[in-house]
Amino acid sequence: MTITETPTGGLELADPALLEKIDKLFACNVGEYVSLPQLVVVGDQSSGKSSVLEGLTKLNFPRDSGLCTRFATQIIFRRDGNLVKREISAFIIPASDATAEEEQKLRGWKASGLQSLNAEDFTRTMKEVHEVMNLSAFVGDQKPTFSNSVLQLEIRGPNESHLSVIDVPGIFKNTTLDRTTKNDITLVRNMVLRYMQNERSIMLAVVPANVDIATQEIIQMASEIDPEGGRTLRILTKPDLVDKGAEQQVIELIHDGNANGQLGWILVRNLGQKQLQAGNADRDTEERMFHQNAPWNRVPPDNYGISALMARLQELLTSIVRREFPSVRSEVMKRLKDSKSLLQSLGAQRETAEQQRRILLDVVSAFQDITQHALATNYGVNDVFDEDKDLRLATLVSLRNDVFSHNLAHCGHTYAFRAKPGEIDSTADDREERHNDPFDTEKQQNGMQSRKNWDPSRKTSQTEDLEEILHISEPVEPSAKLGVLTWIEGVYSNSRGFEIGTFNHTLLSTLMKKQSVKWPILARGYISDIISVVHAFIRKALEVVSKDKEISSKIMSLLMDDLIEKYKEAISMVEFLLRIEREGTPITLNHYFNDNLEKCRQKRLQSTVARKSFDDCKHGEVVRLSDIVDQHHMSNVDHTVRDIHDILDSYYKVARKRFLDNVCMQAADHFLVTGPEAPMKLFSPSWVNDLSNERLEEIVGEGRVTKRRRRHLQKEIEDLEAGKAVLLK
Repeated sequence: MTITETPTGGLELADPALLEKIDKLFACNVGEYVSLPQLVVVGDQSSGKSSVLEGLTKLNFPRDSGLCTRFATQIIFRRDGNLVKREISAFIIPASDATAEEEQKLRGWKASGLQSLNAEDFTRTMKEVHEVMNLSAFVGDQKPTFSNSVLQLEIRGPNESHLSVIDVPGIFKNTTLDRTTKNDITLVRNMVLRYMQNERSIMLAVVPANVDIATQEIIQMASEIDPEGGRTLRILTKPDLVDKGAEQQVIELIHDGNANGQLGWILVRNLGQKQLQAGNADRDTEERMFHQNAPWNRVPPDNYGISALMARLQELLTSIVRREFPSVRSEVMKRLKDSKSLLQSLGAQRETAEQQRRILLDVVSAFQDITQHALATNYGVNDVFDEDKDLRLATLVSLRNDVFSHNLAHCGHTYAFRAKPGEIDSTADDREERHNDPFDTEKQQNGMQSRKNWDPSRKTSQTEDLEEILHISEPVEPSAKLGVLTWIEGVYSNSRGFEIGTFNHTLLSTLMKKQSVKWPILARGYISDIISVVHAFIRKALEVVSKDKEISSKIMSLLMDDLIEKYKEAISMVEFLLRIEREGTPITLNHYFNDNLEKCRQKRLQSTVARKSFDDCKHGEVVRLSDIVDQHHMSNVDHTVRDIHDILDSYYKVARKRFLDNVCMQAADHFLVTGPEAPMKLFSPSWVNDLSNERLEEIVGEGRVTKRRRRHLQKEIEDLEAGKAVLLK
């Protein structure tokens, strides 16, 4: 892009297309998100800023103090060879924080088809803008004094130069009665700073020449933001009011400002109040005549007058647009991508009940998928199974089943059965064991001391929200290795009647209940652990599929009562099975009972005759027939205790395996894991469809902060998409 000289001697932008695109980006509000190249006119309310703009635009800005600039105004000049004379259009670019209703109202206003704006027309138009922007007419009317929306004035004509500048409200230090407040002072200063801090902006700092320039607030602000002076063009006004003898200081300031890479100074002489009131003075003529008088004729032509300012602005705008346009395009694309990513991170929009129900149904579908994979041990389909082991439901349940089986087999019984059937014969050692109390006082004390080393009934930590229904962990006492015969004999002796060679049938129930006294502790600990595993899975799976911990917590809260009922059903099933096995009549149709009992008797016979066997070398170990029929005499009690032991041992093995299978299959698997009424089935499409609109809003509805964030991102994406379309043309 280059600057060329027009036939009339003025400077013209060789390729106005880029400038057109920048202006359209402003109109799309892209400047709210990406810094755009721009010329910004800044100064205080008495600096002569409006007169400079009048000189540039040839428009009569309103003099009414109530219509002073209370919003930024973008003034765009465009040459259009299809037009015969100048046309002026006015639009409003809504602020990025405007509501949808406000935006529609502001964008709906426009003034177009104007050939000129005289003082009366301009005043009327500005009043309309104030009303549309809903600005206050006086302090205390509950309306804002200033607006972040932008008025865009587009001036097209056959002889216009390609240029655009932004005028922002003038800063001020003192309030005006019925007009401004102290808060307005800060608000305007922050608004001006926001435009000045844009690193792609050229600041046109307007200050009067008849004051101490170094102390002017706008100069100090510009120096702080742009200490090198590389993007600050300083404009001096009111040279006709400079005191006699002080002119030389102003002229030297202008000469010195052209050094050190700074943009320097330009002196502009506007019409005075009397000339404005008379209305018969030509501004440009008066400015040229003033420059011919000493000492102002020593100001270089490039640093004097509105025409020099216009040429310099075109040069600066051309330079900055050409330099920054590629990076602007890249930043717009990147910002658009980031905004879309942020919006996506908020999830699907959930304003209406239909949207909320659809989102919950998607969550249900994802939850059912992850449950199905967890039960099928299909862990490779999703990385979450590696990231959180609590989701490996089938594996955790299977491992706990193994532990329950091991514990029930090794420490579920109160007394260990005699390992070899022959060991319960009436030998001297057997009698000694039966007559010595294996649980005397000293041994009980030693057992209490080692209680802390007993295995706990629970293998998982207690779940806080299930404390009321789950059993606490209890220490499981190890089985007594000795004393089974003494115990059986004691129970038999205390319950015998007139039976001969047999025993009361209720005795087996009594012995079975005592021998299985630790089953409740083990079974309750087991089912409590399975419930904890299932509950943790449901909670973690909901967090994973909902991608929002707040939503998953609300779902869990609403499911909690039904979940507890499911858990209670499983616990009740365990209690039912315990009652059947420990308090019911001992019954079994399993041939394993008779097989075990027969094996016990056969091994006892074998153990008895083995003591009389001998090796005849030819046939190996043999026994005489007379020795086989030789009876080992025992008392009636010894014989009965032996039979009771064998029967109890055989039945206990059958009952233990039956109880183990029933608890694992019925209480755990059916009620908690794979059954049709398992807790995971509660969170279903029917559950979602039964929710009221109020419940849907409670679960899925977004909070005010999220709603505000979503609307902001949607507006940002809409603006950036419009900007992208401009850039790609």
